[in-house]
Amino acid sequence: MTIYSHSRLSAFEQCPKKFKYKYLDKIKPEIEKTIETHLGSAVHKTLEWIYSNIKEINQDLKIDDIIVKYTEEWQKEFSENILIVKKQFTARDYFNKGVHFLIDYYSKHYPFKDGTIECEKRILIELDGEEYKIQGFIDRLVYNLETGEYEIHDYKTGNLLPKQEHFDKERQLALYSLAIKEIYGKDKEVLLVWHFLAHNKIIKSKRTNSQLENLKKETIELIKKVESTKEFPRNRSVLCNWCEYKNICFKEEREENFERNKKR
Repeated sequence: MTIYSHSRLSAFEQCPKKFKYKYLDKIKPEIEKTIETHLGSAVHKTLEWIYSNIKEINQDLKIDDIIVKYTEEWQKEFSENILIVKKQFTARDYFNKGVHFLIDYYSKHYPFKDGTIECEKRILIELDGEEYKIQGFIDRLVYNLETGEYEIHDYKTGNLLPKQEHFDKERQLALYSLAIKEIYGKDKEVLLVWHFLAHNKIIKSKRTNSQLENLKKETIELIKKVESTKEFPRNRSVLCNWCEYKNICFKEEREENFERNKKR
């Protein structure tokens, strides 16, 4: 039995060819990672560190402490091989972006005492109680004493800010809320919270139990589609510029075109 994840399913929806390279062929990417991925990782690890410090040792963190930690995380995994697609920007520009994200976040959320239960919480969602399972990691799980709600917080470091309708249908955090209801009770209210750090904005949404049951069915159908698929076409888009398999994919495409032309 394969345990799926939101990212695995999203890869299939975004580009079946990429899904095949990554999850079926298990090809090692030629591109280590993009600068956007590196930025997101450094910011996420810094935010996890903030809340872990508050929860475990009740440390009163200053913004300078946070920027020092962020710098450590940035440097720890940085490599000259990181792909920068937007050539008008440098690695330093992206680093500074992260600094601004954290300064804004600090200003809005200090002293960070909001009922955080756990960061990077691993969860397993049983979609049908037997065959189909989804695993994931919650950036931050909160219990809000004022509202009596559990909150699933997710950090976004990209520039895109979709409209509210997108979040009211978003799959990832809704799936995670199924796991939280399994742990704490189906009758518990779960609030989905996205932090768009580039915009210094918070977006919220909720799901009814009926909506979550429908989501289970839709996700099972998607998994069945993935497992029955025999052909994995490439989906050409602007996102190809950031794909870790683009060199392999473009080479394969050229070879396919060459073979087709030979047969004419």
